[in-house]
Amino acid sequence: MAHDYQATIRWARGEAAFTDGRYSRGHVWAFDGIEVPGSSAPSSVRVPLSREDAVDPEEALVASAASCHMLFALDFARRAGFRVDSYEDAATGEMTPNEKGKLFVSRISLNPVMVFSGEKLPSGEDVAALHHRAHEECYVAHSLRADIIITPRFTLA
Repeated sequence: MAHDYQATIRWARGEAAFTDGRYSRGHVWAFDGIEVPGSSAPSSVRVPLSREDAVDPEEALVASAASCHMLFALDFARRAGFRVDSYEDAATGEMTPNEKGKLFVSRISLNPVMVFSGEKLPSGEDVAALHHRAHEECYVAHSLRADIIITPRFTLA
């Protein structure tokens, strides 16, 4: 079954000349009635032409992979009868040149930390299995060329 997803991206030149390259890379991402500030990464285009307080496409790619993984991990934990109190992932992405010398996101490191409580508590093997299955099912992971490295940790409340 096919699914469709929409995003609207809006940018306007404003008062900048544009042709001299000194225009703002700030823009807006709109999804389902909410707006998120977007920009090029300040490491690619220096501030003030980019915005440090906005999401850049590379960060969004990393967040998308981490979010997809989390949603599957939470569901699989629930199905296994484990109660999850919290989940946090300080995910990172690394860009390197590809075989043509073009930069791409070559590696995404997921570092999820789950906190469990309740009567049924998982073992380390259970948590590893949840994350393995989440990775196997994640739609975003299926869509990416990047290596995705998962280093899960957990605590019991």
